[in-house]
Amino acid sequence: MIDRARELRTLLQLAGPLILGYAGSQIMSLVDAAMVGRLGASALAGVGIGNGIFFTVSCLGLGCVAGMEAPVAQALGAGETVRARRLMWQGVRVALGVSAPLLLIMLLFPPLLPVIGVDPAATVEVRAYLYARMLNVVPFLVFNAQRSYLQAAGHTRPIVVASIAGNLANFVGNSLFIYGDATLVRLHLPRLGLPALGVAGSGIASTLASAAMCATLALAVARVDAPVDPERRRYRAELVRTILRLGIPNGFQVVAEVGVFALVGVLAGRIGATSAAANTVAITLASFTFCVALGIGAATSVRVGRHIGANDSAGARSAGLVGLGASASFMSLWALVFVMLAPWLAAALTNDKAVIAVAVPLLHVAAVFQISDGLQATAAGALRGAGDPHAPLWWNIVGHWTVGLPVAIALGFWARRGATGLWWGLSLGLTVVAVALIARFVRVSGAPIRRVA
Repeated sequence: MIDRARELRTLLQLAGPLILGYAGSQIMSLVDAAMVGRLGASALAGVGIGNGIFFTVSCLGLGCVAGMEAPVAQALGAGETVRARRLMWQGVRVALGVSAPLLLIMLLFPPLLPVIGVDPAATVEVRAYLYARMLNVVPFLVFNAQRSYLQAAGHTRPIVVASIAGNLANFVGNSLFIYGDATLVRLHLPRLGLPALGVAGSGIASTLASAAMCATLALAVARVDAPVDPERRRYRAELVRTILRLGIPNGFQVVAEVGVFALVGVLAGRIGATSAAANTVAITLASFTFCVALGIGAATSVRVGRHIGANDSAGARSAGLVGLGASASFMSLWALVFVMLAPWLAAALTNDKAVIAVAVPLLHVAAVFQISDGLQATAAGALRGAGDPHAPLWWNIVGHWTVGLPVAIALGFWARRGATGLWWGLSLGLTVVAVALIARFVRVSGAPIRRVA
C-alpha cells in the first residue's frame, strides 16, 4: 500500500530548500524593482519589460537544460550514479551551447519596441537594461544545470547557500552601479568616481550575482559523492541527444508560458508608463509567490522520476498527486495574502501613488489565478519527471496563446479594462493549462511508465 503521508514528508523535505532557492532569485527581482523604482515609472517599466524579454529568451535555453531532469532523476532512482554525473556534464555543455544564439536573439528586441508602440521613455530604459544584462544568460543556464543535478541527488542545501550569495552580490552591485558614488556618500565613505548607471547598473549587478551563484554550486557539485570516473566530462552524443529530445519541447513550453506574460507586459507598456510600471509591480510579487509552486513542481519531478527509475509506476502516480495537493494548499494561502494585503504589497515596491492605484486591482486578479498557476506548474513538473515534455508544450500554446491572450486583448483594449483586463485573460489561460495537464498526468500515470533512456 502506498504511504502518501510519507511521500508528502519526503516531497516537502526536498521542496523546502528548492522553494528558498527560487525565492532567493525572486528576492533579487524584488530588490531590483524596489531600487530602480525610486528612479521613476519609466525606469521601473524599462526593467519590467527588459526582464520579461530576458527571461522569455533565456527560458528557451532553460527548458533545454531542464531536459536533463528526468534522465538524471531516473538514473539515480536506478542507482546509476555514474550515468547521473555524466548527464550533468552534458547538461553544462547544452547550457554553454545554446547561450550564443540566445544572446543574438536578445540583441534584436529593443529596436522592435517603438514599432509596437511601447512608450519612448520606457524603450530607452529597456535598451540600457537589456544590453547590460544579456551576458547573464551564460551563468544563469550553467547554474540551472548544476541545480538540476543537485536537486535530483537530494543535495539541496547548497542551492540555498548560492541564493544567499547571489542576493548579497546583487544588493551590493545594485547599490554601487545604479547610484554610483551617491551610495558611498550615504555610507560616509570616500568617493571613488563611480558613475550612476541607472537601470544599466541593475543589469550588471544581476549578471555578477548569477556568476556568484554558479561558482557556489560548482563547489557543491564537486563535493557530491560519486564513483571515480575519469570519463565523466567527455562529450557523449547519446546523452546530449536525450537531453535535447526532452529539453527542446520543454524549452518551447517555458517560452510559451513566460512569453505570454512578457507580451502582456509589453501591451501594458503600450497603454502607458504607469500601466507598465504597475504590471512590473504585480508580476514581481506574483513571481515571488510562484516560487512555492516552482519548488513543489521541481520536487515532484524528482520524486516521479525516482519512482520510475525504481520501476515503481504506482509510486510515481502517488508522488504526482501528492505534489498537486500540496501545491493547491500552499497557493490558496498566497491567494488570501494578495486579497488582504494588496495595497501594502504594492507600496513596498514603489512610492508612486498612480502606479499603486493600478497595481492593486492586478494583485486581486493574481489572487484568483494563484491556484491555477500552482497546479499547472506542478502538473508540468510531474510530466517532466515521467519524460513527457510534449503535453505541457501543446497545452501551454492552446491555453495561453489561443484562449488567454485573445481574451486579454479583448478585455484590455476593446472593453477598455486596461491592465486589469489583460490580467483576466492571463488568469483564464492558466486555468485551461492547469485542467489539461492534470488530466494528462492522471491518464499517463494510469499505466506503467517506462524510463526515458
